[in-house]
Amino acid sequence: MAKRTTPPTASDDQVRALLERYHCPVPFHAVRTRFLGNIASPDMQGSPMKMVEALWGGELPTFDSIDEANELIGALVMGLWNRLTRHQERSAPFRLTRVEVPATRDGMATLARLRREELEGFVEGLFGDKESIDLPERAHKALGTLAEIRAGLEGAQILAEDPTKPAPPGEIAVTLGHFRELTRIFEHEMHEAVLSCTRARRQMLAALPARRPVLH
Repeated sequence: MAKRTTPPTASDDQVRALLERYHCPVPFHAVRTRFLGNIASPDMQGSPMKMVEALWGGELPTFDSIDEANELIGALVMGLWNRLTRHQERSAPFRLTRVEVPATRDGMATLARLRREELEGFVEGLFGDKESIDLPERAHKALGTLAEIRAGLEGAQILAEDPTKPAPPGEIAVTLGHFRELTRIFEHEMHEAVLSCTRARRQMLAALPARRPVLH
């Protein structure tokens, strides 16, 4: 009997190591938010496998054996994806990646980039391969707030990465404090969007017509 190479409960560290092994162009923190967005998405045509393939531009990486393919897919779908589904409940809000950064230009740029990539990942997952989707009102409002946050993060990153712009240490420390508040708002609005979309999707599923079964 074939031995499972990765348990269904593959940890975040295991998933991160596999993404690095197969040179995934999407960083782990953005993979998390992409998956979360797609889990909640009202797009009924989405699927975990499509999201996994999209991480590599639409095709899975090359494997030396079927066991390697099963290992990666199992870690991403049976592990990470399944863990993230619990955030569809109000009692289990999603938390963004926590990192400690120094109060320097590089630290500010690193944190701004990480939060921006997480935000963009969430939107990418929510929309999938669609240019537009119908969102419930609360989710639409949340995306508006997230867009404002993204603009602020991008501005901070540009400032931090431009050595010609003044960025005294005191101002950097204040900005990093603002980032902590933005993180709280980001998490709240993202959770509200997930809850709103989850409710809408469940309502759509409940309204789908049922075919009369053929009895033999």
